Amino acid sequence: MERGMNVLHDFGVQSTRYLQVNHPGSRDWFILVSVLADLRNAFYVLFPIWFHLREAVGIRLLWVAVIGDWLNLVFKWILFGQRPYWWVRDTDYYGNTAAPLIKQFPVTCETGPGSPSGHAMGAAGVYYVMVTSALSIFRGKKKPTYRLRCLNIILWLAFWAVQLNVCLSRIYLAAHFPHQVVAGVLSGIAVAESFHHIRGIYDASLKKYVLVTFLLLSFAIGLYLLLRALGVDLLWTLEKAKRWCERPEWVHIDTTPFASLLKNLGTLLGLGLALHSHMYRQGCRGGLGRRLPFRLACVGVSLVLLHLFDALKPPAQVELVFYFLSFCKSAAVPLVSVSLVPYCLARLLGQSHGKVR
Repeated sequence: MERGMNVLHDFGVQSTRYLQVNHPGSRDWFILVSVLADLRNAFYVLFPIWFHLREAVGIRLLWVAVIGDWLNLVFKWILFGQRPYWWVRDTDYYGNTAAPLIKQFPVTCETGPGSPSGHAMGAAGVYYVMVTSALSIFRGKKKPTYRLRCLNIILWLAFWAVQLNVCLSRIYLAAHFPHQVVAGVLSGIAVAESFHHIRGIYDASLKKYVLVTFLLLSFAIGLYLLLRALGVDLLWTLEKAKRWCERPEWVHIDTTPFASLLKNLGTLLGLGLALHSHMYRQGCRGGLGRRLPFRLACVGVSLVLLHLFDALKPPAQVELVFYFLSFCKSAAVPLVSVSLVPYCLARLLGQSHGKVR
C-alpha cells in the first residue's frame, strides 16, 4: 500500500515539475486561478450576486459551498493526504538519488491535509450550481431549441475549462497531487447534485440553521477528540508545513482546518440569522424588493461593502481569538448582503415599514 502511494505521489511530483519547467510563464496565471477559486470568493462575490437576482440559487450556492467544505475537512482528516511541497522533501522514496526540485509560491504552503483538494471541490460544487441553475432559468418550460442546446454546450464547456484550470493550478503550485484534484472535482459535483434534490433548505427555520451549525461543529470537534484519544494527531500537517515551507510568512493560520471550519459554519449561521431578520423582511420582501433596479443596486452595494469588509483581517497572535473573530466575520457576510444592505437601501428610497409582501 505504501509503495503504491509513493509511486502515485512521485507521479504527482513529476507532473508538478513538468508544468513548472515547461510552462514557467504560466506562474502568474495559475496563482490568479488559485486565488479566484478560493471559496472566499463564493461568499463575498458570487453569493450576493445570485441571491439578489435569484434568491433560491443564492441559498443553494451557499449551502453547497459550506457543506461541501465541511465534508472536505472530514475527508482530509480521514484520508491523511500528503501535499507535494512537503512530501518531496520529507520522503525517503528517492533513497540516495536526488529528489525532483519543485518550486514553491506564496499560495503553496497550506497547512491542512491534501486529499481531496478543497479548491477543486469548492469550485466544482459552486460552478455546478451556477451552470445548472442558469440552464434551468433559460430553459424554463420551453421545449429544447437550437439556441438552448448551444447554450448548454457553451456553459458546460466553460465549466470544465474552469475545473481544468483549477486542477492544473493546484498541481503547478505544488499544493496538490493529480489524484487529489480529481477527487475534489468529483466530490464537489456530487455535493452540488445532492442539494439539487433537497428542498428543505429554501424555507428552513432559524432553529434548523442553529441546529445544523451545532451538529456540524459538534461532529467535527468530536471526530478530532476521538482520533486524538486514539493517538492520532489531526494537526500533524501543521508541523510539516512549518518545517518544509521555504518562507515562514507563507504559512498562514487561516489555512488551518479549524479556521476553515469556523468560517464556513459562521457563514451558514449568518445566513439563517439574515433570512429570519426584520431587516430582510422590510428590504428584500418589501415592495421594492421585487424590482430589478433595486436588486441590482443591492448587488452593487453589497459587493463594495464586502470587498472593504474582506480587507479587515482578524489578529492572528492568539489562535482562539482568531478563530472566534473569523467566525463572527463570516457570519456578518450574509447579514450584510441579505439584510443590512436591502433594508438600508429601502429606507433610503423611502419604502414604508408596513409595505411587506
